[in-house]
Amino acid sequence: MRLIPVKLLSPGMILARNIYNSDGLVLLAEGVKLSEGMIRRLQGMDLGYVYIKDKLTEDIVIPELVSEETRLKAIRSIQSSFRNLESQSHLKGSFLHLGKTFGGLMDSIMDEIASHQESMVLLTDMHTNDYNLYRHSLNVCLYTMVLGISYGYSKDELKVLGLGALLHDIGKTRTPPELLNRPGALSKEEFREIQRHTEIGFKILKDEPNIPLLSAHCALQHHERLDGSGYPRGLKGDDIHDYAKWIGIVDSYDAMVSRRVYKPAMLPHEAVEVMYTGSGTLYEQPFLALFRDRVAIYPVGLTVRLHTGETGVVSRIHPHVPHRPVVRILTDSEGQPVTPPYELDLSESLTKMIAGIGDNQTQSI
Repeated sequence: MRLIPVKLLSPGMILARNIYNSDGLVLLAEGVKLSEGMIRRLQGMDLGYVYIKDKLTEDIVIPELVSEETRLKAIRSIQSSFRNLESQSHLKGSFLHLGKTFGGLMDSIMDEIASHQESMVLLTDMHTNDYNLYRHSLNVCLYTMVLGISYGYSKDELKVLGLGALLHDIGKTRTPPELLNRPGALSKEEFREIQRHTEIGFKILKDEPNIPLLSAHCALQHHERLDGSGYPRGLKGDDIHDYAKWIGIVDSYDAMVSRRVYKPAMLPHEAVEVMYTGSGTLYEQPFLALFRDRVAIYPVGLTVRLHTGETGVVSRIHPHVPHRPVVRILTDSEGQPVTPPYELDLSESLTKMIAGIGDNQTQSI
């Protein structure tokens, strides 16, 4: 299978993976042959990419940090709990089941990630790149857990970190949706209202008996930055807890690679490049370096163009050098089909480099 920009879909192409709505329900199922109406519907959803079956890449498997079953279960649990809070008119006593619900969920997530520890990389889900609070919360949790395991945290530390990551944006359940989804510029007062989600999240979590206080501080501090330019308290350097620093990095990344009403989604390599401009000023340099070393900036299935002119599809990610993937070469430097296609391992072919994304390469499908 391969990732194709929605703008380049054509009738007759066959979906290679399910497409879900924000409630976790299947909108279009794997194996469906796309019609013009379906394509218009996908374009109306503003999705960036979808996975399509392709005879030249049919054996390529998209790796997962956790199973689709666990992912959907987690999103529905987050959605149910967050919506319950949204319906409450007060904070105290409205979320007493929070710790038990998410404590069990964290155990399942940790077990699944740990079982794939040897091949553990941050895998950006390119075919669901529209922003959704529930999916964003899960993504930040999954990515942060990978970083925490790589950093060497204990299981107990990982659970505190994971809960903080999963619930870092819980305060947004009390933010007016019209502010979160406004396409235009916000006034200072409106932006301050959005910033309050950090303090609200802390208030929700700090007195919950099954939520560690440190997890609550993750909700409070995840927008703080090393140089003091963050919020809500303008903390600097070591005054920011390390867990909040990790979550701040991952939260920024997932926001960048997600489409919002006011901005398009970035590709993973673009987001990492932007984040590195804040190394040592906004983000802790060693933490950001570990993040860079674990993120697959060129996802499996993506069509890429080499600096020598060949194009191909990313077929495999190396867990220890995810920025140097294996590419299945499909066309030569003159744009002519390669018969048969061959695998080029960029971790071994060090003179070859990815120069860009080959979004227009759909002729072989």
